[in-house]
Amino acid sequence: MGFNTKAVHTGVAKDTQYNSVTTPLYTSSNFAFKNMSTTTGYDYTRSGNPTRRAAEENIAELEGGVDARCTATGMSAVTGVLHLLKTGDHVIAGNDIYGGTFRLMHTLFSKMGIQFSFIDMRSPQHVEDALRDNTKMVWIETPSNPLLNIVDIQAVARIARKHGALSAVDNTFMTPYFQKPLALGADLVVHSTTKYINGHSDVIGGAIVSATDALAQQIQFNVNALGISEAPFDAWLVLRGVKTLGIRMEQHTRNAMAIAQFLAQCDKVETTYYPGLKTHPQHELAKQQMSGFGGMVSFDFKPNGINLDTFFSKLRYFALAESLGGVESLIEAPYFMSHASMTEEARKEAGIKKNNVRLSIGIEDTDDLLDDLKNALS
Repeated sequence: MGFNTKAVHTGVAKDTQYNSVTTPLYTSSNFAFKNMSTTTGYDYTRSGNPTRRAAEENIAELEGGVDARCTATGMSAVTGVLHLLKTGDHVIAGNDIYGGTFRLMHTLFSKMGIQFSFIDMRSPQHVEDALRDNTKMVWIETPSNPLLNIVDIQAVARIARKHGALSAVDNTFMTPYFQKPLALGADLVVHSTTKYINGHSDVIGGAIVSATDALAQQIQFNVNALGISEAPFDAWLVLRGVKTLGIRMEQHTRNAMAIAQFLAQCDKVETTYYPGLKTHPQHELAKQQMSGFGGMVSFDFKPNGINLDTFFSKLRYFALAESLGGVESLIEAPYFMSHASMTEEARKEAGIKKNNVRLSIGIEDTDDLLDDLKNALS
């Protein structure tokens, strides 16, 4: 099957009684046993639910993994993966990852005795240099949030495996439509399904996809034990949304390329960040490991060139909001919003400036989005 066919049909056919063409929503919190030792495959919805299982099968198929687990939020997916670690373990992560992930690692998991090194991961050699005897995981986010730096997944996964460490990739920005981390050697893939996989800004969720049966069993245990599994209705919405993922990603990317090209020529803009631009320092690597460049664009205004609040207030189609990946276009200032949870020092090291703006480009008509930006800028 091709990607769009998989997205539409995988995991869907669960109704053998009435043959409904969409997956039924099983809201039951528990399921009756046939006897004390026999169930129909489900007993308690935290542990397993037919609707959620349909979404998990779909996402696992799209990512090329052996299994997936849907979680309540994207951050709970990160939490489920980090619970593979123990006190004394060391993790290497990018210094420009999502602010919520940084906060979870730096503030909470460090209290459990897990060590973190936040580095510039654009060079695999930097990862090699950061390895310690106790390094057990390398956390990859590519393209990074918000500066869209590219990490060489294959090279970094190879380094991690050689050292006996796991490699986990946050694939939220690219989705399996444009990037397949497991095929490049990664062990785990994490998604905030709130974003592109659902795509309609009406659900919160996450997913963890495993490359091996052994990892899948550990992840299933963690998700169940931690109580972070996704509610059936939310999983049903994710399964509904993922059916149009491929079509949406194509339009997101067309719009993003047009807007990135416009911003790159704008006299009020200092730097435009988009891996689809030939001027992006890692454009060739992006072409190698991605089949498209996605719908996220960031840029820096020239210093003292514009008042952000005034600029945001003049926009008609770009809503000033955090999150990303929905059909509607969003805009935000990472320094003050999505990455405010990072320390001042961490934001400075990552290169996130006060004049940085992040765009989540929706699926509206390209000319309308361009006109909106032009009007606000003028």
